[in-house]
Amino acid sequence: MEFLVKEDFKAVCDNQTLEVIGQSDDDNLARAEQYAMEEISSYLRSRYNISSAFAKRGAERNQHLVMITCDVALYHLVAWLPKRIGFEIRETRYKSAIAWLKDVQAGKATPDIPVNTDESGEDVGTPIAYGGWPKNVYDY
Repeated sequence: MEFLVKEDFKAVCDNQTLEVIGQSDDDNLARAEQYAMEEISSYLRSRYNISSAFAKRGAERNQHLVMITCDVALYHLVAWLPKRIGFEIRETRYKSAIAWLKDVQAGKATPDIPVNTDESGEDVGTPIAYGGWPKNVYDY
């Protein structure tokens, strides 16, 4: 796993779920994390520099982004469980995560994630252009 560590899952799931994750193959965890990161990136990529947000480690990471990534990864991991044990809470948290991502995408929520910038450092991810032409003076 790159962005997440196993300790991150303790904030979003109970010990029973952690035991199931502990029995899971580390490759499955890594794949679920990659799925979650790509799904989250698809919502945020146009406005935010999500690759730099996912490159951070430890306390530098945005904790809400960590939580959302855990929720989405766990949702994908629950799919392989017999009879989808614990699926209801995972589905609820997944839908909540997607709703938050849609709010961010629509500009209703603003996470502390680096925005896309050009070479001069100007924000290029802002969805609204502002400003105008110089005022015309028609005094004759």
